[in-house]
Amino acid sequence: MTNNNFDISFINKLLVEIPGGEIELRDDRIKQKWTVKIKPFLLGKYPVTQGLYHEITNQKPSEFTGTNKPVETVSWKDAVIFCNKLSQQAGLIPCYIFHIENDNISFNPSANGFRLPSEAEWQFACQSGSKDIRYDELDEIAWYKDNAEDTTHEVGQKKANSFGIYDMLGNVWEWCSDVYDETVYGSYRVFRGGGWCDQKRSVMATTRRRSHPVSFKIDDLGFRIAKNRD
Repeated sequence: MTNNNFDISFINKLLVEIPGGEIELRDDRIKQKWTVKIKPFLLGKYPVTQGLYHEITNQKPSEFTGTNKPVETVSWKDAVIFCNKLSQQAGLIPCYIFHIENDNISFNPSANGFRLPSEAEWQFACQSGSKDIRYDELDEIAWYKDNAEDTTHEVGQKKANSFGIYDMLGNVWEWCSDVYDETVYGSYRVFRGGGWCDQKRSVMATTRRRSHPVSFKIDDLGFRIAKNRD
């Protein structure tokens, strides 16, 4: 159902057009590499802020308070619920389908609503056309252990990458849509990017981590929205 008071144009201004391309992913744990083709898509200029999260869900889960700070202490399930609610507010088709009978969540790839990026999309957008592990000097682009002073910071304060996207590295890790390795970790989902309390060696475009999609919530893990091109 569309909320007549909701300004979808505001959300559209927060989305950046990402071109299509190709990206090589790697998993150092199993020593494997694979290539993924990327279709053009839209990605949030910033991580979802506490203000936007509260506007859509009426909830304030974050440990660090600030309207323009990234929302954190949210699970993967919380993130996809937000995406569905935002889609409904905007009169779009939600991307996630909740199956109450078996407590599963499935994904509709053809829906026009908001979603989490795949990890391939995330890394492609982060590297913005390069193969570098960072898109500039870390202190210029990211809040991490050496400069964050033990807290998150308002989004958009550091330098953007060449696609015009901020905070892809540091500040908060970001949930992605993908299951990490179902045969080993079951339903665990991927998150990317590093957070405010991470050492420099962890804050790279290629770093992959994973955890439980429902029970795992921590004060340096948030998300940003993506959307298929119309």
